[in-house]
Amino acid sequence: MRRNSTTSWVGNAAGRLTRTTTETAWKGTDMAVMGVTKFERFFRAVAGLRVDKNDLKRYNDFVNQKLYDLCLMGRNSATANSRDVMQVSDLPITKGLQESIQAFDELDEEIEVEPILEHLTAQPPLEVEFSEEARQRLPHVAGGISVALARTFKAIDPDVKNPGTAEWERVFLVFDLLL
Repeated sequence: MRRNSTTSWVGNAAGRLTRTTTETAWKGTDMAVMGVTKFERFFRAVAGLRVDKNDLKRYNDFVNQKLYDLCLMGRNSATANSRDVMQVSDLPITKGLQESIQAFDELDEEIEVEPILEHLTAQPPLEVEFSEEARQRLPHVAGGISVALARTFKAIDPDVKNPGTAEWERVFLVFDLLL
């Protein structure tokens, strides 16, 4: 069994953000949303960024965690509506994320559904099933998160070409605050 740590930011009583790290036990290996070559090409096409295989793990961990977070909220919506099957409409897809999903679909990239589902089942149980439509939509949502991630680097620093650890952490903070 493999351990993975998740970093999140929590507001304290003084209104300041504090960083917390949670250890999560995962079965098997980490799920790869994209392979190295596809990952490098994708970030170059979407935002003109040079990323390398060293960035791939943090990217995969990030997309996996954000997708799981969306599924947790989708589970809450499904159970609040007395359903044990999560529909696409249960996922909290914002206007901006929907636009990023559409941008991903236009790129003609593909993300496999099975590794995503494998990763989600290795996480703490959601206690609901995915409808077939929701199941097929997950790779598109992961792709939309990926597009939004790449574009956020450029929104924060238009001159960035090869994001380092500080840039990745800054982008993660923005997503943790909003998604």
